Amino acid sequence: QVQLVESGGGLVQAGGSLRLSCAASGISFSSNGINAMGWYRQAPGKQRELVAALSRGIITNYADSVKGRFAISRDSAKNTVYLQMNDLKPEDTAAYYCNVRTVVTTYWGQGTQVTVSS
Repeated sequence: QVQLVESGGGLVQAGGSLRLSCAASGISFSSNGINAMGWYRQAPGKQRELVAALSRGIITNYADSVKGRFAISRDSAKNTVYLQMNDLKPEDTAAYYCNVRTVVTTYWGQGTQVTVSS
């Protein structure tokens, strides 16, 4: 079955950088079956929000709070989507979740924790 496995989270000081990875199995990034992929985050006491999305492998969409700091990308050969996070702020602290949408199903990863200290 399709599985998404995130990695790369951790503790970082404000102003630092992290790169999150989401490795997908059971699905191919090289086909037209994937409509979009992206990253969401959820902080304690807040709703899960879209951080960054990549649609049709071309169109990007970012939350206003991360524009200019975060970048989403993919490696089709490795079936992996990345989130490069620069100039991290304490308000970026959250559990980050990978998301992949096909024409019929939406898949989620288990989440990886990002904590930014001041």
